[in-house]
Amino acid sequence: MAQLLLVEDDAVLAEALARALTALGHEVTVAPTGEQALESLFEKRAPADLVLLDVMLPGIDGFEVCRKIRAKSTVPVVLLTARGDPVDMVVGLEGGADDYVVKPAEPRVLDARVKTILRRTSSSPQQHTVHTFGDLSIDSEAMIVTRGGEELHLTSTEMRLLLEFADHPGQVLSRQALLKRVWDYGFAGDSRLVDAAVARLRAKIEPDPGNPTLLRTARGLGYRLVKP
Repeated sequence: MAQLLLVEDDAVLAEALARALTALGHEVTVAPTGEQALESLFEKRAPADLVLLDVMLPGIDGFEVCRKIRAKSTVPVVLLTARGDPVDMVVGLEGGADDYVVKPAEPRVLDARVKTILRRTSSSPQQHTVHTFGDLSIDSEAMIVTRGGEELHLTSTEMRLLLEFADHPGQVLSRQALLKRVWDYGFAGDSRLVDAAVARLRAKIEPDPGNPTLLRTARGLGYRLVKP
């Protein structure tokens, strides 16, 4: 059973989703606004294994809520959005969301997505390896990444993505391969998930994210992690 924080201002929809997800074995707390969601997470410190976050909220919107959550926590965030604009999707993903679901969302689809994300974020590598790429050090057992001796704070998705690259140094990994290995998608998923996650990862591991020297783009193919 997962502890879910559902952030949804539509009371009827929130109640229906909460009931359905509870029937599927989860424990659901509902917050009707972004402010109340942040209060629940950081002031009341209510437990949450994952946040289901509507984009269109009164007050601060879901994008801003996601950024505020990500500034303090690595809890997985799934955006619930009725928007089909690719720009909106990228904004949310670059703000730190782990995934998104377009509304109206079927409860069983949400349940499957929640279970997939929690399964991959809770799993750990089987072998202890320390990878080094210049001054970047990646300890796969301790799940610690340092650059120049300073520890970097990565989300679970960013950590799994970096480990996937580190386990295949110099090898180009396609977006679809990364969706399967990191997001556990057994079908053709949205490559924007990969692009946004790579952009977030570069912002943390690269001295100059605009001119990456470690996590390189193989145009038309994918990405690879190289030694500088």
